[in-house]
Amino acid sequence: MKHLVLLLLLMVVTSGFAQMGKVVGKVRDTGGEELIGAIVVYKKDVSIGAVADESGNYIIELPAGKCQLICRFTDMKTDTFEVTVFENQTVQHDITLESINVTDLEEFEIKVGKFDTPYEDQTVSMEILKPKIIENKNTRSIETALDQTPGLNILDGEPQIRGGSGFTFGVGSKVAVIVDDIPMLSGDAGRPEWGFIPVENIHQIEVIKGAASVLSGSSALSGSIHIRTAYPTSKPLTKVNIYSGLYSTPDGQSSNWYSNVPLISGVNLLHSRKIKNWDVVLGGNVNYDHGYTGPPITGPLVIEDSVTKFSNKNMSSKRARVNFNLQHRSKKYKGLAYGVNGNFMYAQTNMIFAWLDDTSGLYRAYPGAMFLQNQLIFNVDPFLTFYTTTSGKHSFRSRLLRTVNDMSANQSNQSTVIYGNYEFQKKYSVLNGFEFIGGLTGTNTHSYSNIYAGSGNAINQLLNISAYAQGEKKIKKTVNFSVGGRLEYFQLNDSITALKPIFRAGSSIKIYQETYLRLSYGQGYRFPTIAERFIKTGIGNFGVFPNPQLKPESSWNAEVGVKQGLKFGKLMGYLDVAAFWQEYENTIEYMFGIWDAASTTSFAGFKFLNTGKSRVLGIDVSFSGIAKAGKNHEITFMTGYNYIVPKTLNPDYVYAIDDFNRVFSYNSTSLDSASRVLKYRFLHNVKADVEWAYKKKIAVGVSVKYFSKIVNMDRIIKEFEEFTAGAPYVQNIRYMDYFDNHRFGNIIFDARVSYSFNAKHKLALIGSNILNRSYSLRPLKIEPPRTVMLQYTYKLGGE
Repeated sequence: MKHLVLLLLLMVVTSGFAQMGKVVGKVRDTGGEELIGAIVVYKKDVSIGAVADESGNYIIELPAGKCQLICRFTDMKTDTFEVTVFENQTVQHDITLESINVTDLEEFEIKVGKFDTPYEDQTVSMEILKPKIIENKNTRSIETALDQTPGLNILDGEPQIRGGSGFTFGVGSKVAVIVDDIPMLSGDAGRPEWGFIPVENIHQIEVIKGAASVLSGSSALSGSIHIRTAYPTSKPLTKVNIYSGLYSTPDGQSSNWYSNVPLISGVNLLHSRKIKNWDVVLGGNVNYDHGYTGPPITGPLVIEDSVTKFSNKNMSSKRARVNFNLQHRSKKYKGLAYGVNGNFMYAQTNMIFAWLDDTSGLYRAYPGAMFLQNQLIFNVDPFLTFYTTTSGKHSFRSRLLRTVNDMSANQSNQSTVIYGNYEFQKKYSVLNGFEFIGGLTGTNTHSYSNIYAGSGNAINQLLNISAYAQGEKKIKKTVNFSVGGRLEYFQLNDSITALKPIFRAGSSIKIYQETYLRLSYGQGYRFPTIAERFIKTGIGNFGVFPNPQLKPESSWNAEVGVKQGLKFGKLMGYLDVAAFWQEYENTIEYMFGIWDAASTTSFAGFKFLNTGKSRVLGIDVSFSGIAKAGKNHEITFMTGYNYIVPKTLNPDYVYAIDDFNRVFSYNSTSLDSASRVLKYRFLHNVKADVEWAYKKKIAVGVSVKYFSKIVNMDRIIKEFEEFTAGAPYVQNIRYMDYFDNHRFGNIIFDARVSYSFNAKHKLALIGSNILNRSYSLRPLKIEPPRTVMLQYTYKLGGE
């Protein structure tokens, strides 16, 4: 017995001194480059492992005998191998990892930005929208899909990123909208033309959050939206999308303003193919929308004028659009491609700026606050690209954009924009892969409209010339640096000029397996549009007044963020957390006042003013990915939360005095000046979209959007309500009761279900605002009630 105890003790003691050896080596890719940060672990005990150093070397101590090791690195195939370890000896074993194919990564291998760099290497905050969600939500106009993006809100057609702007009726967008590297804002007013963008042929949408003027140009004061259309694949593609549905009766409304069926219907068409050396894309859309807001009606004592005389038929919208992309790849000159893209649209619609009142008139327009519009808009875009044999790329893109808006109440306007951009891009192997982009851009806008006669002439011209450059360098597949600059020059009507340099810099650092830290700083600059400076018009008792002295607004944005790639079994995704600090100077806002006391008609109304300095602090959190359960179940998701603290930096700054000697400052014009919160901002914003698919046949999806209450707005809205309540011949505007009774935020649900009969045929039922919530996101404007749509999709070919 004593000998047995001694033997057991000896075994325990010697087990604590196991025979050990070492395995050393270098981890490289197939090109021979060291993979810094690659992980090597012992399969039997994953707590034993090593991380490759700055030279790609690893060293790991293991028990003697045969050992299985696992080596992992981002975007590389995991390698499992066996080595024989000898006691007190060192074994050499080098490891070569292969890149993952695109088909292995499926939709997670995403290239973004002008450099086409991997999503995780970006030095800015960016959200990605793929075409699947655009089609599944029956997107008739692209802004409804964009509104599902975390950190981005589309407020009555106006894009807002991270609370960077309030509300200006869509004029002077502070977010650049760019389609295939060409700006898509109206030349005279800087307004996005959402219905003009071909939703049927989207390849990818990239939303950059934070000042992005260096590569995105003027207007990217708080961010930019880059829309990439799709090129033909090796297999021809034909797609037809037919939809029809209707509006529900609004919640809380005892009767409708209409007696017919509130129908929504339309069709999207797309055909793309390669024909020898030609790439051909043809697309189009026809859309009819009955509308959910009725025509104005006047009170018994209010004097009715011609501006208010609209019928129910005037409330519907009709649109027809056709587009084409043609590209020829030269056989004679290798690397040369040239072509032309075009888009033509005619639309009949209406613009409604205020509701009738806050009870039974929520779904009717206010007299004098509605216009009819017949719009003809087209663009023709010749382009040329040339790839050199030394990894260089020359590209030239140009555009002729013509817009004609025939509007009621003498509000018609037309403009012609001529745009050109030359860009050079090259990756320098002698500089260890340093990438460079540089270019020159010119835009000339010619506008004709009597409503812009505040300049002294109905004809106005705006010239913008800019030069830009940015460099990007990745070191050891671990650190990615980027730095760039832009010089902007503006000239308005041969008299007003501005010259402004702007800069940006950023870095992305891989600090662990699938963990990326990014730091960025960027500046933004926006020159006021022709409309903001010179609009001069009267509508009923009120008007809009010019401000030729309006100054450009500028911004800067700094942020730190972490992007973490996650993989739990069959779940793969990216979690992104960012903290940001944005400051704005000479912020342009739309202010109501008595601007022409001598006028016998429109003495009061709106004017664009520079309101001083402001700051927005906040955090962004987003989590998107895909999860699979077995071979039959798949879940895709995109979620995000945005919190901002938007504050004025000079609440007592007096930026204007009107004709009644009313002083304009943040304190004097705010309904809640004590909070110092900027007007028309949502402090909390949540977005989520989740879809479950079974055998790629049945799919069920749900979207949710949450907007917290608006803390602050213009005091004039309350004063204007009090004024119209006591004026016998002016239609009473009512909003404050609604504002006071709806201080709890809004949560909106959308849902969809679809069935794919086969690869060609799919049927879907899609509902928006499925709880039929009656809600408002900006003063005096009600949002759409529930819509229910039936969608049929026919798809033939493609990849």
